[in-house]
Amino acid sequence: MTGVAAAAAPVALLAALGLTAALGARGRRRARTAADFLVASRGVTPWWNASAVSGEYLSAAAYLGAAGLVLAYGADMLWLPVAATAAYVLLLAFVTAPLRRSGAYTVSDFAEWRLGSRAVRRIVTGCVCCVGWFYLLPQFQGAALTLRVLTGAPGWAGPAVVVAVAVVLVASGGMRSITAVQAVQFWVKIVAVAVPAVALAAMWRLDGAPDPLDGAPPRFEHVTRVRVAADADVTVPAAVTVTARGSVDGAPRDGGPVPLAPGRHRVGGGTEIVFPAGAAAPHAERLPVQDGATWSTPFARGEEHGLFRTYSALLGILLGTMGLPHTLMRFYTSTCGAAARRTAAFVPVLLTLFSVFPVLYAALGRLYAPELLMTGDTDATLLALPRSMLPGPAGALLTGIVAAGAFAAFISTSCGIVVALAGTISQCSRRRSGVTAFRGGIVVALAVPLALLPLAGTQGAATLVTTALCVSACSLCPLLVLGIWWRGLTAAGAAAGLLAGGGTAVAAGLVRVLGGAWPGWAGAVLGEPAVVAAPLAFAVMVGVSLLTRGRVPRRAGRAMMRLHLPEDALAR
Repeated sequence: MTGVAAAAAPVALLAALGLTAALGARGRRRARTAADFLVASRGVTPWWNASAVSGEYLSAAAYLGAAGLVLAYGADMLWLPVAATAAYVLLLAFVTAPLRRSGAYTVSDFAEWRLGSRAVRRIVTGCVCCVGWFYLLPQFQGAALTLRVLTGAPGWAGPAVVVAVAVVLVASGGMRSITAVQAVQFWVKIVAVAVPAVALAAMWRLDGAPDPLDGAPPRFEHVTRVRVAADADVTVPAAVTVTARGSVDGAPRDGGPVPLAPGRHRVGGGTEIVFPAGAAAPHAERLPVQDGATWSTPFARGEEHGLFRTYSALLGILLGTMGLPHTLMRFYTSTCGAAARRTAAFVPVLLTLFSVFPVLYAALGRLYAPELLMTGDTDATLLALPRSMLPGPAGALLTGIVAAGAFAAFISTSCGIVVALAGTISQCSRRRSGVTAFRGGIVVALAVPLALLPLAGTQGAATLVTTALCVSACSLCPLLVLGIWWRGLTAAGAAAGLLAGGGTAVAAGLVRVLGGAWPGWAGAVLGEPAVVAAPLAFAVMVGVSLLTRGRVPRRAGRAMMRLHLPEDALAR
């Protein structure tokens, strides 16, 4: 890495931190009460709020992980940005305005207000924490990856930066501070991903490179040196002779020629391999080797139970977004139910501005950064492409722009999640004042995912986020939909459904994150359990509520009126 390229990441980090500090200070001066910390005193306008919601959406999974998933698996992964954007239509139709009219601060507040049960509130708090912790893991991973790829920093440096910023920003200003941060940083991220994309697409056309959708699996266009950071199993598509220094197939190599036959090979951590121009790029064992036609056609590679996995993931994303605590908390900041609806209507429009870019970066990655398929660092596609296509100061400048957007993604999303978790946890405390309890909740919100981070292994950002969405889809979404639209929901039914659906999703997520992939139907269901666990949660809630229909809360009728009548009608 050149000196100019090495300086790009620190400069980008300082720029992102400087902007964050300036915006946070603006909100901090106005944050005094618990309402300021939790919901910005319910005074955020629809356009400003929609920008903040969209800023939360552009997390590590969207900003880095979406392009990485498409690079690794192809068109099958396009459901991620499509489903996430479409989910806001469901949120608009079923949740936003009624939830805002409830007057609740958090999902836990809504559960207790609607059902009159402290026990249900505690279960909901547990579900909120599981969703938030799963969602924070990829933010920490993405920060670690970004600093490691760009500067060679140790793995702890990225999470340390995110935690420090989140603690200072959230503890000092709460929702007041992060609203301005998230809204402005959404546009920073759009610029940071769009400007390099246009420049790199122009370079591809001028370079005369082949169409990434045609021809054989990815190849190294030039002599390429690849360093493998940790022990890895790779699949070599075609016979090739390389030079290697380190360990290959258990044997020490001193820089001499090493013939690699087609098939599986073991590469030791720290090994450097030099591939000749035109060599087929090896793939990490977990990634499929695909030609251009297979990569660009949905279901073309014949993945085991691929249709089930795709539809289950779609369902998890669609329903899970409806229950995301940090997204819902943004709608509590709206001035009224109508403003919440307008906010939700703006969000899909803003997200479509981003959705085209992951595909472009992934397609260029097949041509110019195929080594990522070997190392498995596909989440680094946006970070690696500028330097691969434009060595020198121009590439360093584009790398700095992309890196600034990446840091903004980690910071804004992490702060939103921490506010939601801290607000939910603080409401469980009756012994401390609102702001003090809120700041104590920040510690709990950050400590658990930091402890789990070493156990998450090589899980990609998008994989961890879909796990969080699945937990939300199987617990909080059924509670909100039935609690808002069905008078007959009882506390017993809600508790049983939350435990059945949420417990199943959390267990499957832990197995997925800590235990790795399983074969056959067991692996398909554990990997994407939403199509099983979400209907289970709805069915259990309805069934148990019907069995306990005599325990429908007395105030259920008045609660339904408040949820569905306009605010001016209630005032009269």
